[in-house]
Amino acid sequence: MTEAKTVTPLKVGLLIVVATYFLFTLHAMFTLQWWNEWNIRGSFNFGVFITDVAAFPGLIVRFIGSLIAFIAVALALTKKGLPQSSAYKLLKIVLVLEALYWLTLLPSGIWGTLPTAAGFNLSFLVSTGLPCLVASISIPICLFAVVKNLGPNKPQKAAIKWSMIAGIFYVLSFWLNNSGMWIITVMQKGFGYVLSTPQYVVSFSATLFGLLALAIFTAYLAKKSMGTEQVQSLRIRSIGVVLTALGVYYLWNYLTWIFFGGWNQWYAWILGHNLDLWLLSLPLLGIPLLFANKADLENNP
Repeated sequence: MTEAKTVTPLKVGLLIVVATYFLFTLHAMFTLQWWNEWNIRGSFNFGVFITDVAAFPGLIVRFIGSLIAFIAVALALTKKGLPQSSAYKLLKIVLVLEALYWLTLLPSGIWGTLPTAAGFNLSFLVSTGLPCLVASISIPICLFAVVKNLGPNKPQKAAIKWSMIAGIFYVLSFWLNNSGMWIITVMQKGFGYVLSTPQYVVSFSATLFGLLALAIFTAYLAKKSMGTEQVQSLRIRSIGVVLTALGVYYLWNYLTWIFFGGWNQWYAWILGHNLDLWLLSLPLLGIPLLFANKADLENNP
């Protein structure tokens, strides 16, 4: 077996992360409990209808993309490997499908910012309108730019730049989305609810302040990486910090529900309607990056 095919924690972590990405999307794809939730209690909610139905095609394309990503990484890690040209083509397909997934959230973003007959719905604005509007515009633009500049015979600088910018908007979108859910929870139950248990205090603080700090750090990292010519020259350990911190955030919220139980608007979101919960596996990729070097990147798919 050649050195390039040696099993490493980084390769194993990558495989588990893409497998988790696929399995969470698979589960969401065939869990149809959301269907007809716009008719709960016999009252038709057009806003829920728009946000659910418009986003479903995005779930389909993300499912296809996650399946391709899992198969591609699995093939790349076999003894035979995956040809470079094929790897780039598959990566482009996955990125395009991921961009389309986020793009289908645009109707939800627009609908969430429109006023009703009674005026602006603040809870809908902060939990759906702003997060979906920001994510559905910024992330697809960045991912399409990455695809445009990605290729075995193209300079890596532009693709790296847009990848780093995409990272900023990913973390920013996660901050807006999850913060919005905590905000409407506080609006419904009062701030005393946050102080009622230590895990709520930690989750609230990690969401509103921790994710914001991580977004700022990601922006700082992106700025420092703008002139990077090759992937091997990136600040690998700093990227590992971002991935690990983001993954620990989602893992923490999931584990607190398992060990402490309880149910509220926040947990309904983080567990029932959150297609980004697969990110809880990111530490398996981020931690190896904390100890990686250029040779590790060169010998990975």
